[in-house]
Amino acid sequence: MIEWRDEGALLKVRKHGETSVIIEVFTATHGRAAGIVRGGTSRKIAPILQPGAQLDVTWKARLEEHLGSFTVEPVRSRAAVVMSDRVALAGLNAVTAILAFALPEREDHPPLYKRSIQLLDLLGQGDVWPLAYLQWEMALLNELGFGLDLSSCAVTGSTENLTYVSPRTGRAVAQTAAGEWADRMLPLTPVMVGEGDADVTDVITALSTTGHFLENHLAPSLGDRTLPEARARLIDQFKRTS
Repeated sequence: MIEWRDEGALLKVRKHGETSVIIEVFTATHGRAAGIVRGGTSRKIAPILQPGAQLDVTWKARLEEHLGSFTVEPVRSRAAVVMSDRVALAGLNAVTAILAFALPEREDHPPLYKRSIQLLDLLGQGDVWPLAYLQWEMALLNELGFGLDLSSCAVTGSTENLTYVSPRTGRAVAQTAAGEWADRMLPLTPVMVGEGDADVTDVITALSTTGHFLENHLAPSLGDRTLPEARARLIDQFKRTS
């Protein structure tokens, strides 16, 4: 029997048989892991199994390649924060859906795990959350091999007047170097490099750039699956508050 214990955020729940569920959890040292929770539809356990909940989990299986089963204990719930806040609810749904979509199973990503938990713990703080979410998307792309290089111009090497991002390479391009290709470039807003005010409108513009790499670089690497609609719903919520 193989067994391990870890802590993580619940990403996804789906019914399995009459009384059990299969859950996916993003854990600190075992990455995205799935397993059966027996009795998961019961009145005792079901309220614990809400997406975004922080759980203490123990996984057991006869063989490593088996689905295995979880026993779960609640660490903290994030449901109360999001139920009265549409942006927070959309944010939680987007983060959990994207992690479930993008993460390889059983591959640990400690830096991304830390950032993800920090982001989820900021839910409900509308003044800082949009920028924190943008920074998280950039960290996700970097962790999974599609990071943006915004340090200098890909054409001239200059660090001045960086205005665009190449949709092919993810590198910054100076305004003067874009030339006739300017209309094909993606916007590089100051908030993407830690400058300027974190205006929601600028964050939304920046998310159009990160969205390009999620949809056209990351998604095809996963078998050309469609990016979760929860991300678009979050951006719609941002637009309503801008």
